[in-house]
Amino acid sequence: MRFIKFLFLICFSISIQAQDYFPKNDGVKQSFKNHVAITNATIYVSSTQKLEKATLLFKEGKILEVGTTVSIPKNATIIDATGKTIYASFIDVFSEFGIKKPTDKPERGSSAQYDASREGYYWNDHIKPDYNAFENLNYESKSAEKLRAIGFGTVLSHHNDGVIAGTGLLWTLNDDGNNATRILNNKISQHFTFSRSKFSRQSYPSSLMGSMALIRQVYHDGKWYAQGTSETKDLALESFNANKNLIQIFNAGDKLNSLRASKIGKEFGVNYLIKGNGNEFEKINEIKNTGATYIIPLDFPEAYDVSDPYLAQQVSLSDMKFWNQAPFNLRILAENNVPFVLTTYDNKEAKDFLENLRKAVFYGLPKEKAIAALTETPAKLMNQSNSLGTLKKGALANFIIVSGDIFEKDSKIHENWVQGNRNILDKMNVEDIRGDYNLVFNNESFDLKISGELEKLEAKVTKDSLNYGTKLSYNQPWINLVIRTKDTINSGYYRLTGNKTFNYLEGKAVLENGTETTWRATKREVSENPDDKKKEDNNEDEPKVPAMVPVTYPNLAFGNNQKPQQETLLFKNATVWTGEKEGVLKETDVLIENGKIVKIGKSLSAKNAKEINATGKHLTAGIIDEHSHIAISNGVNEGGQNSSAEVTIEDVVNSDDINIYRNLAGGVTSSNLLHGSANPIGGRAAFVKLKWGYSPEEMIVKDAPKYIKFALGENVKQSNWGSGRFPQSRMGVEQVYEDYFTRALEYDKEWKTYKSGKTKNKVMPRFDIEMEVLNEIINKKRFITCHSYVQSEINMLMKLAERYNFRIQTFTHILEGYKLADKMAEHGVGGSTFADWWAYKFEVNDAIPYNAALMKSQGVMVSINSDDAEMSRRLNQEAAKAVKYGNVPEEEAWNFVTLNPAKLLQVDDKVGSIKVGKDADVVLWSDNPLSIYAKAEKTIVDGTIFYDLEKENETLATIQKQRSELINALLEAKNKGLKTQEPKKKEIKHYHCDTVEEF
Repeated sequence: MRFIKFLFLICFSISIQAQDYFPKNDGVKQSFKNHVAITNATIYVSSTQKLEKATLLFKEGKILEVGTTVSIPKNATIIDATGKTIYASFIDVFSEFGIKKPTDKPERGSSAQYDASREGYYWNDHIKPDYNAFENLNYESKSAEKLRAIGFGTVLSHHNDGVIAGTGLLWTLNDDGNNATRILNNKISQHFTFSRSKFSRQSYPSSLMGSMALIRQVYHDGKWYAQGTSETKDLALESFNANKNLIQIFNAGDKLNSLRASKIGKEFGVNYLIKGNGNEFEKINEIKNTGATYIIPLDFPEAYDVSDPYLAQQVSLSDMKFWNQAPFNLRILAENNVPFVLTTYDNKEAKDFLENLRKAVFYGLPKEKAIAALTETPAKLMNQSNSLGTLKKGALANFIIVSGDIFEKDSKIHENWVQGNRNILDKMNVEDIRGDYNLVFNNESFDLKISGELEKLEAKVTKDSLNYGTKLSYNQPWINLVIRTKDTINSGYYRLTGNKTFNYLEGKAVLENGTETTWRATKREVSENPDDKKKEDNNEDEPKVPAMVPVTYPNLAFGNNQKPQQETLLFKNATVWTGEKEGVLKETDVLIENGKIVKIGKSLSAKNAKEINATGKHLTAGIIDEHSHIAISNGVNEGGQNSSAEVTIEDVVNSDDINIYRNLAGGVTSSNLLHGSANPIGGRAAFVKLKWGYSPEEMIVKDAPKYIKFALGENVKQSNWGSGRFPQSRMGVEQVYEDYFTRALEYDKEWKTYKSGKTKNKVMPRFDIEMEVLNEIINKKRFITCHSYVQSEINMLMKLAERYNFRIQTFTHILEGYKLADKMAEHGVGGSTFADWWAYKFEVNDAIPYNAALMKSQGVMVSINSDDAEMSRRLNQEAAKAVKYGNVPEEEAWNFVTLNPAKLLQVDDKVGSIKVGKDADVVLWSDNPLSIYAKAEKTIVDGTIFYDLEKENETLATIQKQRSELINALLEAKNKGLKTQEPKKKEIKHYHCDTVEEF
């Protein structure tokens, strides 16, 4: 009984003492109705204004005054924050916190869906502007606690699902309130992504370019619908139009996708707030030129475990570089004055955010920029500057109390106040009792060592090398020690309770037999170790910012240290394959200036020209690949519909594809990037120059004639993947063309009538991107290159085109072209074929390697293409096969991959041959370019050297050096105990006509 009374007195005493520390009885969360004053703190009123020994006074969730001479009311609760720092609570503008998500996710593998599932809404399920986050809330206290623990007090929540994902709300992380008090703005933003909804199986869009086309069409449809003349109601478009005045947030992700989002925004006059993914530094100039504000995640990659040399080989140099470079991203954005805010969205654990934030500051992000990115800037973007982001009069009492500088590794967030409600995370002013003590009780002396973190102290009691099991609890100022006795047979416990008085720890002890006595622990003086002092003086353990591996163009293996620039080049004594009537010229000079061929002749000279000795070497025009699928991002096919004329490869050019460099090494200077063959009417093409290290927009040849991919045969009638989509037969393929061109003519007629002003109906017709493109074909402003095999279908499409008064420009593949070459010549269509592919599927059984020669003999313009990332870098050898199969003269065979594809693409006035005035797209070969021994020594595009064999060994040595240095750095990271991840092999996709995937 006496022991029970003793415990009661202890507990009662603790509770009384706790009231001195915690003004309310909760001890974790508290609400205040009267004035509260936080005194003697360092207060960041804003990112650039700091007050020392200042007071923050607030009442009922609103700040009343901040300053060094604040008058504190008599009834105020005063909290001493001496030595502490106060910041405005952080704001995350990209979160899914508290969103109640649907549960009707379709099963994987379920059959494709072609029509929308919702009636009264847009024709595409992935367009959901009508979804409102505030109507689907489930406030999660545990998640809120994790966010508050890293400094956040306000979040913008939305459901990140769908191409247009609906609206978001801005609310606080206030457990003590309800949604009526938490929600600051229930509809603040409209959200976009490039990704399909996870809750619909509607097959369109299935690619990145499809998503981009769909977004554009929604903008056009919204404008048309706003006229109020639609015969049917569309609740999605009504919501989309109503949401246009909200903040527009685009979850782009990758740096190239950020540029794509910005491109759409500029087309429609929308300034998106763009969420990136942390690799913006790799395209910093292009990112800066967008003029957008970016939402940047802090999800730095973990070090790769490269201790196994064989597994280490799987890690690409680009991934190793990114591990090194990623923490510098924010510093580089700040240096380039790119506005940004920060988000926790991509962090697996909330706590990783604060760790990575400190790392970013350590790597050079200015502290004031970091504070602004978490407080002022997001508040301004959300139009909440009067209530959030700063600690000024009238603002919400949303602030954090930190032990010191929040960017220091050991600093702790003690409290996070949200709307004036106190959330205690880590007690302030806890006295540090760690150290070595001499513990005395019951006439015995022991060694006591208290160590560990302040919030989780550990104790160890020893005597004469005997370790006593010990448990410690510390609730300042009260200390409790439970010590197991040394009698291991009939073990009992010593129970010590007390507090710190002056320089001692002391109190009452209860022995194992219940006897009470006193105890005292006296702290021992620790003598300074000279070796530790020396180490401290030498700063041997001070962490150092590692050197940043230089960013290359592009930022992967074989990237350029500097962006390649045009030069004045003079080739001396070359064997020049002109591709023109002059034929092959021996011992001839070629001068290149300002990206053009300016002179061809003997004994040429030029000031400031870089002379290249081409004696014994061959100079040709660069190879042009009429049918390529390299350098395309996230899908070569938009197979969700049987016509996808609205999509364009120009949207998804991937300037970071290593196949660009490999093609340059094979003498290719330009490629016609084609949509795949999943549907009869495919997407629009992109004619690009292979400018390795340049941006996608710089690669696209803007003034080249525009093309579109059509397709015939097995792929479009779905023989190869068993879809249920129309068409399912070759007859159906023809009917698709008839239907769409008939619709296009009617569409054109409707618009012409509207523009003429002769109709009473002044309402603008619906703008349809797909129909616009098909009318470009009918009006001979866009040209068709058609995937083809079987002669009957080839004949059909030529006749269909003639019925609609246009012609097919090129049949590509065309492996049965030899069967109707005379009809092709009569129609005026070219043939771009493989040199010797045959029998790889049923409709190719009749292919022969003499196809190119036979078509040429009938007057057909013939080229040889690749349709393959590997073959494209050997097109010189593919052209040589025409010499063997058909006795085509060497010069004419060479034109199959240079001048002839230029003519088929209608760019022969610019490229395809060596002629004065043409673009300087040339290749210097070590031998006859048709020889299997020939190597491309220099590949030049627009007068810029993008590939140089002479520098190859130097480049390879640099790559090996960088790999070795980075591997050593990765090993050091592991030895320091940092988190690591298993090596991962980066797979490079090679797209072909029939590649179908879901983006």
